[in-house]
Amino acid sequence: MKYTKNSVFTHQQPDKIGVLISNLGTPEAPTKQALKPYLKQFLSDPRVVEVPKLIWWFVLNLIILNFRPKKSAEAYATVWTENGSPLLTHTKNQATALQAKFDADAPGQYLVGYAMRYGQPSVENAMNQLLEQGARKVVVLPLYPQYCASTTGSTFDALANDFTSRRWLPDLRFISHYHDNVEYIRCLANSIRAHWEKHGRADKLVFSYHGIPKRYLLNGDPYHCECHKTTRLVAEMLELSKDDYMTTFQSRFGREEWLTPYTDETLKGLPAQGVKSLQVICPGFSSDCLETIEEIGEENREYFVENGGERYEYIPCLNSDASHIDMLYGLLQDNLGGWASDPNTEVRHSEAQKLNAPV
Repeated sequence: MKYTKNSVFTHQQPDKIGVLISNLGTPEAPTKQALKPYLKQFLSDPRVVEVPKLIWWFVLNLIILNFRPKKSAEAYATVWTENGSPLLTHTKNQATALQAKFDADAPGQYLVGYAMRYGQPSVENAMNQLLEQGARKVVVLPLYPQYCASTTGSTFDALANDFTSRRWLPDLRFISHYHDNVEYIRCLANSIRAHWEKHGRADKLVFSYHGIPKRYLLNGDPYHCECHKTTRLVAEMLELSKDDYMTTFQSRFGREEWLTPYTDETLKGLPAQGVKSLQVICPGFSSDCLETIEEIGEENREYFVENGGERYEYIPCLNSDASHIDMLYGLLQDNLGGWASDPNTEVRHSEAQKLNAPV
């Protein structure tokens, strides 16, 4: 069969509204064996690595996948918890919290699912679960505040690829970014204030975002601009001067130039400029993960201290903080307008019952 069908479908099945949140992904275990297929899927995505396919195939399969899985597994092992991957755990918790809020306002009407762009649960599996439970309208929220073709665009690609094989397509709404959403900005500002109340302020506040190759910016990707706008809006809400904060980019890979300034090189140089205490926040991540816990929380801490820094603090992601869940819920509600009161739903069910035949 070319087009998939819903294995539990009936024409009398009540229509529901699906909500799918998604994040980047995670290996199933912090081992070399688990990292290899995960990295292969991730680095084979042309949205992530824009290099001629044949050239990249050789580089990826003959070089990277023979060396990087072991190193990456060692890094993942340092952040792995008894519940597994931090990113997966936080995303599950966010979905559970959102489901509770929807159930409180409209019991039985909404279905909340979660997916990983790479690894499991896949976008395809998560979407299939929503549709089999009766979702006929679906809003998708990739948990990347700033749009980037490598993340948000890739998520849409996965959806589009999945939809090409489905017989009955749901109505779809896709939230591509929320970098300047006022409640998102307020959540970030409040998390920084809460950290200050407990630990005091540092000489400088660094906003560190995941990097991308500079040529993606030159080719029209808005990510760089949206990162800087997020920083500016948070700084304005906190009434910071320009000397109080800065924006940097982390996690570069390969030899070509990426967005600058680089987080690691910046942190190495700040003590020589008189910055002895530092606080770092990562507003591009909705959940703590390898790149925040290990790279920012540990690796970059060492760079700063080894070069003369005296005090270094990482301000955690918003994760499942109640204010973050409220913000995500509000964002979803803003994009669900009109769906909850569709009069055609009951008409379709009524006709199906009368005719006992397909509508």
